[in-house]
Amino acid sequence: MPTSTNHRIKVLFPGINASFQSTSHQQSELSRSPKMYFIWTTTSVLLLALVCEAAVVTENGFPIQWEKSPSELSQLEDGQIHVNPWDYLQRMGLYKVLINSTNPYMSSMGPGITENPLWSLPLQLGWKLRSGRLTDPTPSSISTCGLESSEPVCISPHSWYGCINYYMSVLPFLAAVHSGVVEQDVNQIHIKGPADVPEDYCTSFTQCSTNHNHAMNTWQTYFQSLRLIHESEDTDFNKKDRILGLLWAAEEKTLQTVSFACSERKKLYSSPEVRFGQNWLNSAAYVAAAHFHGNIERTEKLMSPLPSRVLQENDSPPNISDLSTEENHTLSILNWINRINQVLGGSLVYLWRRAMCSPQTREKGQALLYNLILDPKFETSSLITILREMSSSC
Repeated sequence: MPTSTNHRIKVLFPGINASFQSTSHQQSELSRSPKMYFIWTTTSVLLLALVCEAAVVTENGFPIQWEKSPSELSQLEDGQIHVNPWDYLQRMGLYKVLINSTNPYMSSMGPGITENPLWSLPLQLGWKLRSGRLTDPTPSSISTCGLESSEPVCISPHSWYGCINYYMSVLPFLAAVHSGVVEQDVNQIHIKGPADVPEDYCTSFTQCSTNHNHAMNTWQTYFQSLRLIHESEDTDFNKKDRILGLLWAAEEKTLQTVSFACSERKKLYSSPEVRFGQNWLNSAAYVAAAHFHGNIERTEKLMSPLPSRVLQENDSPPNISDLSTEENHTLSILNWINRINQVLGGSLVYLWRRAMCSPQTREKGQALLYNLILDPKFETSSLITILREMSSSC
């Protein structure tokens, strides 16, 4: 049983320098009744089965450690706002600021605070932490950075996943500040670079705009368009589709841009993990074309069957014994999609994009994604036929 622990996490945001205390729980004595023992045993087995079916990507319905992350920026000395994106809570805090700042423009997404499509980004960051993908993959490394048990929880700059996510958090944050969606002077923002490889990461709006111009431009277009779309006379259905289209254009452009910047780090992983990582990166093309609405509920469903640990050399899906059936299925489907696309010379991605030609077909595409990932009985051989039928209606 866990023991009571007091610890303090110090970050450069207000309201976060607080103690988080966990208390030990007393386990009540089981009834000696055979009936009660049977019920308890059956319930335990069912709960264990549920745990084994999916990776945990949320806590209390929100991303991992979301409640501990700061919701506001803090003004420090010399008029500078210092942000350390290598502190997990502070990087998560960037997402919290972005979501809170864009919520006023998201009424077309649906009611409630969980409908903002930016939720997919912090949910991914939480999964990377929980699955051990924010650690240093260097074989000789003895660093505990990137482990959820570290204190404070940090992100290794040598992690390929941490590198990709750096640009998927810092770039949109700086673009939102520059666009006025986050009400701060972009010149006051100071992003801390990693101590050992500072040259690998841009740390200011000017530097990021110079090094990753196309990605920054698409993020600025997204944030600058939110108010205009929100205040337009268009239907909520069309507003939603337009917002999602601009968001995915920015995300896809960022992934294309920084996949090269982070590529050397990918070489440190096992071949199955490299293959999964590349397949995961390639899947963005399909999700983006379908204008996937990454609210909390939808994103959690698609992310739950992702592998809950880093893959090793002897891992071969769908026969990885310590991963669930759902995780093995997801790995196999991602392998299949990438392999078919390679065999067809890129035609699968082309056909998919062509089929996602209207808001109506894009909704069908989102349902098709669910079938591919979540339904083991789905006949993958019918995919191309379905896509051709969808594209014929365009």
